[in-house]
Amino acid sequence: MRVLLACLLSLLVASSTMAQPRGFTVEDLVNLDRVADPQLSPDGKWVSFQLRETDFAANKGVQSLWLVPSDASSAARRLTAKGQSSASPRWSVDGRSLYFLSARSGSMQVWNLALDGGEATQVTDYPLDVGGFMLAPDGRKLALSLEVFNDCTDLACSKKRLEERAASKSSGQVFDRLFIRHWDTWSDGRRTQLFVADLGADGKASAAPVWVSKGIDGDVPSKPFGDLSEVAFAPDGKTLVFAARIAGQTEAWSTNFDLYVVPVDGSAAPRNLTADNQAMDSYPVYAHDGRTLYYLAMKRPTFEADRFWITALNLADGSRRQIASDWDRSPGPLTLSADGKTFYTTTDDHGQHPLFAIDIASGKVRNVSGDGQIGGFSVVGKTIVFERNTLTAPGDLFVQNAGAAKRITKFNSERLSDVRMGAPEFFTFKGWNDELVQGYVVKPWNYLAGQKYPIAFLVHGGPQGAFGNDWHYRWNPQTYAGQGFAVIAINFHGSTGYGQAFTDAISGDWGGKPLEDLQKGMRAALGQYAWLDGDKACALGGSYGGYMVNWIAGNWNEQFKCIVSHSGVFDSRFMGYSTEELWFDEWEMQGTPFEKPENYERHNPVNHVQDWKIPTLVVHSALDYRVPVEEGIALFTALQRRGIESRFLYFPDENHWILKPHNSVQWHHEVNDWLKRWTK
Repeated sequence: MRVLLACLLSLLVASSTMAQPRGFTVEDLVNLDRVADPQLSPDGKWVSFQLRETDFAANKGVQSLWLVPSDASSAARRLTAKGQSSASPRWSVDGRSLYFLSARSGSMQVWNLALDGGEATQVTDYPLDVGGFMLAPDGRKLALSLEVFNDCTDLACSKKRLEERAASKSSGQVFDRLFIRHWDTWSDGRRTQLFVADLGADGKASAAPVWVSKGIDGDVPSKPFGDLSEVAFAPDGKTLVFAARIAGQTEAWSTNFDLYVVPVDGSAAPRNLTADNQAMDSYPVYAHDGRTLYYLAMKRPTFEADRFWITALNLADGSRRQIASDWDRSPGPLTLSADGKTFYTTTDDHGQHPLFAIDIASGKVRNVSGDGQIGGFSVVGKTIVFERNTLTAPGDLFVQNAGAAKRITKFNSERLSDVRMGAPEFFTFKGWNDELVQGYVVKPWNYLAGQKYPIAFLVHGGPQGAFGNDWHYRWNPQTYAGQGFAVIAINFHGSTGYGQAFTDAISGDWGGKPLEDLQKGMRAALGQYAWLDGDKACALGGSYGGYMVNWIAGNWNEQFKCIVSHSGVFDSRFMGYSTEELWFDEWEMQGTPFEKPENYERHNPVNHVQDWKIPTLVVHSALDYRVPVEEGIALFTALQRRGIESRFLYFPDENHWILKPHNSVQWHHEVNDWLKRWTK
């Protein structure tokens, strides 16, 4: 009896000291560890990956390299020091070491770390930062991207010119063509270019790498988000293929990327392989025998959200064929299996973003990973490793062989052990033209049956994007569910993952079909879920989502108690003249603002200011060149002059997104306070 009483007392004490369940917060969000870029070793026994950890004091994320056995026989271990950023791990051909990028020497260079012990050694030592690298199939060469002035003859020339500019007392810049700025950076005349360096017996890269993209008046890889997936070595390592846009004066309104082949020794100029296609050609992959080049191709020039078609180019006779042409999805970059019979790729599909296997001969497609969002992945033999995240869980690594996928990392489990996530549920309804539209709801973390909850009505950006079963670091439904809000998100016409015709439907009709879908989606959700309080709803959106909530303010203003407009278009016509990537607006509005002004005015929020009445929080940033900050200032000015309750949150150091940890915390607190104020 004494033993039993002692055990019961211990249980009572333990239960009283256990953390009570709580909702998810923005502080949780910004401090999560982020797993990315998994890479299987050549023998498939080990997985290297990078982990982003938040340095809150420095107000940034710091990358480190980690290693975990693919059979999960032991826990993941750190390879590089915490606080010293290292990224992009790539295995050596023999699997004994890892190449990676680090700025530990004072500039971003390639390093190599032997896994049998010892310190990392520096591989490249160039006067310019290395932007990215790729190891040749035989391990004897590196493809490298560096930013240079195209009229220079060596790297030292570009370095000297940058130093002279920094020392100059004048600051004026002269431009004679667009882009003058792109995403969040003003042009300084440099281009990202491709170089190839030999690796010596000592493991060091040659001091003077070969400039293989010389003469290409474009960026290789592309800016602002391109990487070495746009480059491929031939199996024999003697040539490589890269994607580039050479548009000259039309660069800002062209999506015409072509594939170029060039010898790695620079003995010949790059040769265009896809000059006949005026739309995008990119993401090359060689067949193992080197006779076929696979790549992704669009068909409609100037349309950035066109479907990618998997294309096979016979390098001997120039003939082409399409693979899985009846699969109505737009795949991402391809990975070829060891036997050369299968592609692996990811893409949006009905609210999920799975990993797919595509049989090259038959075109048959199968879902390999199941539900959720698949980030980076790697394939060696029959072993697949991928990063997966969902609406209720941040990313971790999973390994799959013959059976079900096995989780091999658990980085945030302890940190989130007392957090109760809001439960999500997908639903469908009849939207525009009675076509099926999908959305989801998320319950508040503290949901109780019989109660009603205020609504955060999220509108996604893109507009060719989707809200799916994924973990987002800027528009995460759990940050609202954690504050006691219910969430509704609708994948209106224009969203990806439902076929190309569904995606195409928004072009030329920004305020039409999507608004109807949002209205019908709200009604469907309110009718299906009794715990939603339709009388206490706020609409939030960024980019196109910001445009849409601005449009809602004048065209559906009876439904919402408040609005949050982040980086949203206020004046469509001004946007057509001020955004940097002109092809986007000119496709979406089916012409330029001077050729088709009526198209820009048809669904222009600025024309409905007289009907506004909803309290609005405006958020915009100075480094946003996609939707310039003047759009946000004008929106706030209109609200103030109309006498509508409004607030302007301005970030001088952010772009189209809010990325710095402290800024993210401020953003979320301002947004949540705004929602609570108007939905008491």
